[in-house]
Amino acid sequence: MPPPARQRVVIVDDREENRYVLRRSLEAAGFACDQVSSGAEAIAIAQTLPDLMILDVHLPGISGFEVCQRIKRDPQTASISILQISASFVSREDRVRALEGGADGYLTHPIDRLVLVATVRSLLRLRHAESIARKSAEHWEATFDALAQGLALVDADDRLVRWNDAFAQIVEARLSPHVGDSATSLIERLMGDSSFALNRHPQQSAEFSIGRRSLQLSVNPIASRSSGEDKIIILTDITDRKLAEYALRTADKLAATGRLANAIAHEINNPLEALTNLIYLANRSTSLSDAQSLLSRADTELARITRITKQSLAFHRDSQAPVPVDVGDTLTDIIELFQTAAAIHKVRLVYNRAPAPAVSAYPGQLSQVFGNLIRNAIEAAPPESAVVVRVRSIRRKHRAGVCVTIHDRGRGISSDIRKNVFDPFFTTKELKGSGLGLWVSRSLILKHEGTISFRTSERAGKSGTLFEVFLPACATSVGSAFRRN
Repeated sequence: MPPPARQRVVIVDDREENRYVLRRSLEAAGFACDQVSSGAEAIAIAQTLPDLMILDVHLPGISGFEVCQRIKRDPQTASISILQISASFVSREDRVRALEGGADGYLTHPIDRLVLVATVRSLLRLRHAESIARKSAEHWEATFDALAQGLALVDADDRLVRWNDAFAQIVEARLSPHVGDSATSLIERLMGDSSFALNRHPQQSAEFSIGRRSLQLSVNPIASRSSGEDKIIILTDITDRKLAEYALRTADKLAATGRLANAIAHEINNPLEALTNLIYLANRSTSLSDAQSLLSRADTELARITRITKQSLAFHRDSQAPVPVDVGDTLTDIIELFQTAAAIHKVRLVYNRAPAPAVSAYPGQLSQVFGNLIRNAIEAAPPESAVVVRVRSIRRKHRAGVCVTIHDRGRGISSDIRKNVFDPFFTTKELKGSGLGLWVSRSLILKHEGTISFRTSERAGKSGTLFEVFLPACATSVGSAFRRN
């Protein structure tokens, strides 16, 4: 490793004997020294960017005060530390004038050698610290502007302080922000909604759209003793994530449709075969009463086919906006659709339904969730056991709503995978499962402002898993009697 370069000091004094004494003292302390005798030379040599300049006040042509001010006004040389010295300008006013003109220190003759060296070292340490702070600020600013997320700093008075390029690109599609603008007003205009208030909670988050772009807005307090109530606004473009989530939900929905197709075909095939036979017999019957009886039975089988068709169509048909949904009725249709699958696994579906308020929901999405949970329970349950589906009214955290539980007596979920149950693409069914069912189910329940959780046990004789879904009730359907959970 080469030895570190010595710090360079320029001595500016029109008296040679003064320069000599200063140079000897500083070189003995390990500094490299250059010497000039006029203010013009000092301004010229400042362009070589020495670490420090010792500048006499009384110079020919240009005074030391003026030289100091010129050097400090020039952005190229402003970082040079300047120690002004004088034998004639020794009053308090002279010292104040020098320091206000930009000097970093001021000494008067006679100058003690130890004081000189200590002062020079102190000024150089300060310059080094300032250099580190300046580089750190430059790095931070470059990083701030390079981030793909839109960031904006907001002071305690709700005023915009600064923002990065990504924030400007997102916001300027609608607005032209200025330093000092109200951050709350800007967000309201950006979202087209006045319900989002920056000062309501320390941390907030919301999603909205601008054209075809989906954006997530987050507001977080800045953890600093000196920043008071300052905040940072984060704008994230989540369009790709939303499209990916939609694709995954659609994939799971199609997979569920495929799994139901076989069961539905089996359900329809039986009454269809009976219908065909009944019509055949009625056509060949010689007795009017026998033919009418056969046709009446055929009409019953046709009604059964119609009911199955309507149920299967309703399972995945969805509305464009939330509508009041009776969760009990929805589960009645789903359970009837899964009766064949349960019979194949030799499992009984037990439905325990109590009165419950309506919920504001997308019917097709709820059908998808409960279909996933019931199918999983059927596949997990051992033969000759029951899967119990229960619907009831409850009040949770001061919110009235509907609780649905689906309980099987299977082996339970292993403790080492419980934390991964709701992860996308996680499955214990190998090639038979997509790993999207529970992840999609949780996403859809959260979309409905509900919760989904599970309890499980692997204990012999008491094993099983219970999934619980809570959905808040419609404001207009909340009854007076709810059991507190």
